[in-house]
Amino acid sequence: MARWSNAEIVQRLIALRMVARIAVSTVGRWLKAEKIQPWRYHNWQHILNPEEFLASARPVLRLYERAAPLLTKGVWTVCVDEKTSIQARERTPVPDAAVPGHPMHVPHRYQRQGAVHLFGGLSVGDGQVYGQCASRKRFVDFQAFLLEVIVPEALRRGVQHVCLIMDNGTTHAPKQLKKWLVAQRESQAWPFTVHVFWLPRNASWLDQIEIWFSILQRKLLQPNHFASVDALVKDILKFIAHYNQTAKPIRWTYTVEKLKEKLGTI
Repeated sequence: MARWSNAEIVQRLIALRMVARIAVSTVGRWLKAEKIQPWRYHNWQHILNPEEFLASARPVLRLYERAAPLLTKGVWTVCVDEKTSIQARERTPVPDAAVPGHPMHVPHRYQRQGAVHLFGGLSVGDGQVYGQCASRKRFVDFQAFLLEVIVPEALRRGVQHVCLIMDNGTTHAPKQLKKWLVAQRESQAWPFTVHVFWLPRNASWLDQIEIWFSILQRKLLQPNHFASVDALVKDILKFIAHYNQTAKPIRWTYTVEKLKEKLGTI
């Protein structure tokens, strides 16, 4: 077995003839004393190449540290990514509102009405969020998000430099994106430069937009009850507008120095 209870450990010890008999409570007491909990687990991502990881993460973490003052100097730092396959599930019957003594009742039965992908951007310096929904998740859809949402906002803000922070996912087409951005800037005469900062592989925990995606999940998407994809998209965009009324920068405390300490490179 992969996960053991105290009773199962007792049965195994007896089967192996390591003991003639032993109380379940005794095993529990021993495990508690040794702070061992074999029925619990958590996922863990090991950094295979610390030097390479640090080289990619350092410029991103430095941008996080200085995002607010850089914004006043015309440097706009934006984390971009996608929240994929957001389901529109129509519950049957409609969930009951909470009443004194009882939480909201959410029926288990639902009908799938479709799904949508959310392309999102988080302005690190001031916490503002930008989003666009699409039925598919392709490079062309990501391009549309940049051209229709991020670029107009950069023009509105009047910045001189845009720093895009993103992962190496296929939707972002790492081998094509830089060349495409240069061509777009030349053809459309953007008054700002665009710099792409790639996160280390398997390091979504360094992407601030993921924190906001978790807020969206908790505040709007759970419990999931949307009569249609159109209703889901409308509510997502309304939530973004509502969030931006009181948006603040994420309080980011993970620094280059802490990463060096984690990697043992100090």
